[in-house]
This record gives sequence, structure tokens and C-alpha cells, in this order.
Amino acid sequence: MQIAIIAGEKKKELMAQFCIAYCGILSKHELFATGTTGKYISEATGLDIECLLSGQQGGAEQVASRISYDEIDLLLFFRDSDYNFENDNNLVRLCDIHNVPLATNIATAEVLVRALDRGDLDWRQIVNPKYAKK
Repeated sequence: MQIAIIAGEKKKELMAQFCIAYCGILSKHELFATGTTGKYISEATGLDIECLLSGQQGGAEQVASRISYDEIDLLLFFRDSDYNFENDNNLVRLCDIHNVPLATNIATAEVLVRALDRGDLDWRQIVNPKYAKK
């Protein structure tokens, strides 16, 4: 599965702690993250993460584009609650349109990552064109 990870400035440490806790599960999947978040998590966990642009330079838009093309199966998006960016709403909207499971907080992220480990999200392989090629 392809997992995108985004964390607001005030949520990067929490995201890194989450990834440390679930490193064993996350390591079995393809990980993508906005630049600063990806670097932060990679340094904290050793996970192999494809870093996109930083959020301010268009990384969120890159994730949005991949969601639009059904190239993302799960989005972990820990938002700063005191910011309201249009990109946040666009990512949530695209996840709704393309049926991409989305976690915006650690509680939901834990539920989704555990479901991923159990195989509960394997239905995503039907819509993700990457898996159709195999």
C-alpha cells in the first residue's frame, strides 16, 4: 500500500512518535511525505520515505495529485488545529471523492494502521492502478 504522511509544524513530533510506535507496520509499505515531515520521520525511525516538496513549496499539492490519480491508499494528515489552510480542505475533499482512508489525529491513525496490518484495507488494491499492473 502507498501511504502519504503530512504533519503541520506543531504536529511533527507527534507524527514521528506515531511512526516510531508503528514502524514495524509502516516499513511494509511505500511511504511518501512532504519534505520536512519526511526528513524528520526518516531520521527518527530509519524508515525509507520518498520525500516530496515541503508543504509550503507544493508538497501538499503533490499528495493531492497522487490522491486524484488513485496512487495513495491511506493519508495520515496531522493538522495544526490553529491553522485553516485551503489545502487542508482540498486534501480532505479529495480523500472523500476517491475513498482514501484519512486520519487527521493520532486516534484515527492508530485505528487505520492497525486495520492496514490486519488486511482490512486490501480493497484499495482494486482502485489503485499500481496494483492492477501486477
